[in-house]
Amino acid sequence: MNTSLPTPQRSWLAAFRLYIQPASLRMLMLGFSAGLPLLLVLGTLSFRLREAGIDRSTIGYLSWVGLAYGFKWAWAPLVDRLPLPGLTRRLGRRRSWLLLSQLAVAAGLLGMASYDPTQALAPLVWCALAVAFGSATQDIALDAYRIESAQADEQAVLAASYQTGYRLAMIWAGAGVLWLAAYAQGAATGYAQTAWQWAYTVMAASMLPGMLTVLASPEPAPAPQTPARSLGEWLHGALVEPFADFWLRYRWQAVLVLSLIAVYRISDVVMGIMANPFYVDMGFTKDEVAAVTKVFGVIMTLVGAFVGGVLSARLGVMRILFLGALLSAASNLLYAWLSHVGHDLNALIWVVSADNLSSGMASAAFIAYLSSLTNIRYSATQYALLSSIMLLLPKFIAGFSGDYVNAHGYADFFTATAWLGAPVLLLVLLAARVHARQR
Repeated sequence: MNTSLPTPQRSWLAAFRLYIQPASLRMLMLGFSAGLPLLLVLGTLSFRLREAGIDRSTIGYLSWVGLAYGFKWAWAPLVDRLPLPGLTRRLGRRRSWLLLSQLAVAAGLLGMASYDPTQALAPLVWCALAVAFGSATQDIALDAYRIESAQADEQAVLAASYQTGYRLAMIWAGAGVLWLAAYAQGAATGYAQTAWQWAYTVMAASMLPGMLTVLASPEPAPAPQTPARSLGEWLHGALVEPFADFWLRYRWQAVLVLSLIAVYRISDVVMGIMANPFYVDMGFTKDEVAAVTKVFGVIMTLVGAFVGGVLSARLGVMRILFLGALLSAASNLLYAWLSHVGHDLNALIWVVSADNLSSGMASAAFIAYLSSLTNIRYSATQYALLSSIMLLLPKFIAGFSGDYVNAHGYADFFTATAWLGAPVLLLVLLAARVHARQR
């Protein structure tokens, strides 16, 4: 049972060696599969829609497609307990759900490829919702697979390996799709549906490595469970026990823990929805955005995730959690500065580097923190609950980001998102005291 974070005891060399163990390498590949869909239904899609002439307010509201990730706790108990006919017997509980969700993501991406937002925006949005639903389901099964594949004191490194694969996929789903669309479009200007259709079709095919990894990976040993004697008992074990277990273990302190989780990434999430429309409005081309934000920026995120994983294993998660929250909020102020600078590629490089470095550190520490809160008997359901809470409030607020930019401009918007991170620092300090008492 993962009920506390480990006391750092490893040497620096031992901490680094954890990255080459088989479980870490598997999480690297599966992280790629998990990271591919996210930008294609949020960040890259917002660039595509803005280039197609869709207004900022509509783009902001369409970001609510991402709320599928915020409600994945609702069907997480099914992923945790329900066997899939035919698949579960051959692959096991975790791998069968992983493969099914990956197939759903690929099918949804093919649908997004076929619809032109200037002519049929609604069908494209429905396909994006299907991708988000399949991706959220994949996250549920993959988080459980990760938690069940290693001990608690290795979770920070597995989280960093996962983040590495995740961010490599974001290079491909961010820079790759922009480069593919730009290449297919050639010298033509404006929005070209055939170019984006080609790019999204390639993205659908890019889910194949994740599927092959699932087929080649071992199924983790299932946690012991008491067989249900009736449907009511099964539902109680699947739906009630995971949530009751969390509250019984943390009692009143659960309110503090859940409050921290609910707002920890609020600065990044709210700001991120308007980042791509901002690049378009500042006059940056697809090639420039691909090279700087989707490649250079993601590399800096990988560096941040790697550093965050090592520092968390060496110094403790709570210290890095605080540092990541501070740097993530402060980096949004750099975007406010960039809005005054305008189209300056060097300035964009510095801003994106600082933002992604801090984001990578925060993500590695935060994933390790969430993993430490779960009971392995209910790993899929409890982790889905915690990671859903992380997204609900930020995604809801982000839906109004286009309206805020239209009313106040980009500079005020980025400054406001930085201030959203201020309460997070206090909550981290309070949660660290709770963690210290429990340990």
